[in-house]
Parts: sequence; structure tokens; C-alpha cells
Amino acid sequence: WSFGDVDVAALNPTMVVVSREPDGRWYVTFAVDTETPALAEPAGHVIGVDLGLTDLVVTSDGERIANPRHLVRKARNLARYQRRMARCQRGSGNRRKAKAKVARAHRKVRTARQDFLHRTTTALVRSADVIAIEDLSVKNMVRNRHLARAISDAGWGEFRRQLEYKCRRAGRTLVVIDRWFPSSKTCSACGHVLAELALSARHWTCPSCRTRHDRDLNAAKNILAAGRAVARDTVSGDACGADVRRQGPSLPRSAVKQETRAARPSA
Repeated sequence: WSFGDVDVAALNPTMVVVSREPDGRWYVTFAVDTETPALAEPAGHVIGVDLGLTDLVVTSDGERIANPRHLVRKARNLARYQRRMARCQRGSGNRRKAKAKVARAHRKVRTARQDFLHRTTTALVRSADVIAIEDLSVKNMVRNRHLARAISDAGWGEFRRQLEYKCRRAGRTLVVIDRWFPSSKTCSACGHVLAELALSARHWTCPSCRTRHDRDLNAAKNILAAGRAVARDTVSGDACGADVRRQGPSLPRSAVKQETRAARPSA
């Protein structure tokens, strides 16, 4: 029990849910009415966050948080347990035991991922008053069969969900930049936008100002710049990076202009 100033016997829960997971563990979840938590103290800091697969989080300050790849670390054990379950006769006691082992292995991966994401998002919310992130279409990105498992294991959607409710609870501002904003292809020094940038290119040199960029760090700096511009004009924090206009000769295209046009049928 983590709340030392609360008497457990005096609690009057408004809801109690008893559930059982496939691995055999029982859980009791209850909700109680509490006072509104106090807002966090101002941090005096603004940060941009870029999400990736090699480094899960790269901030505009240059901090990198490696992707722990929880599923990859447990993949061998999962495969072994699933093979054992496949060899068992359906409806037998041995199959039920093997199925429980598979569920237990999945539960360990899930809880480890949740714990890591909670620690990471809590640290970000405590360190900055305004957090700018990119709106990633995870649902569409997992259609790539080469990266689907890695993207799902990273937990980008859960990362954003936790940031949203923690920022709302702590009184922080979360700025969501539009997914079409070319954060990786834009030079954070002069504003030049590349026509193409391969996914395998982790570093590139700006042809305009000759600045050498790390792909992820450059994207985080551009997300921060877009977040600063939007945060000045909105208090809600739910903003679109397509409305951000960079000053300079090279302007990023808007989200509408970057949409794929429908192909015309040939005669």
C-alpha cells in the first residue's frame, strides 16, 4: 500500500472489479473519490521528443533513451513455450499448464514494457512545462510487415496515451505536431527541406548550410521549434504542426499538399 496517509479500512470504493488473467493471477481493481491532485511545480523548460526504434526517445536536449526491446529479449522463451503447447493434446491438463506458461511469459513482457514507459513518461512530465511530440499513425505503420513487430514492441501509442493524461494531471502542455510535418528532412539550422531522405540514412549533411545532422536529434529540434510556435498561440496544447510556418527560403509543405493523390484510370 503506497499511500501512508490513507486508512485502507476507511475507504468507500465507488467501483470494484475482480478479474483473472489467463496465467492464473487474480486482480482486484477499485476506484475511490479523492481530492484533485495539486499541479506540478513549474520546471521552466520546453522539450521536443522524437520517437524511434533504435532509441525509443531522443529529446531536443540530446538525451537518448535506448529501446529495451522487451519482446525480442523474451522471444526465445516464448517460442519454446508455444512449441510445447502445440505438441500437447487439446483439452488435456498438460496443454492447460503449457498455455499458462505462454500467458505468463506474455504477461512479463507486457508489465516490463508498461513499467519502462511509465518511468520514461513520468520523467519527461517532471522535467518540462511544454512537451512537443509528433503525431504518429501507429495503426498504419504496423502494416509494414518488416517493422510491425518492432513498432508494436516499442509501444508508441501507449507512450502518447500516458503523456496525455500525465500532462493533463500535472498541468503541463502537450503539443502534438502534425504527422506530415517534415521533421527529419528539415535542417534545424537554416530550414532547408530535403526532397528525399531514406530511412536507412541516420546522418545527413544540409546542402544549403553544410551542417552535419543526426537524423533523430535534428527531428527532435524541429519538433521543439514547431511546438514553441504553436504553444504561443494556443493554451489547449492540442495543435497541428501543419499550421506552423518556418521563416526562411525553404518552407515545409502543408499536410494537405502532401497527401497522396488518387491515381487516374488509364484509357
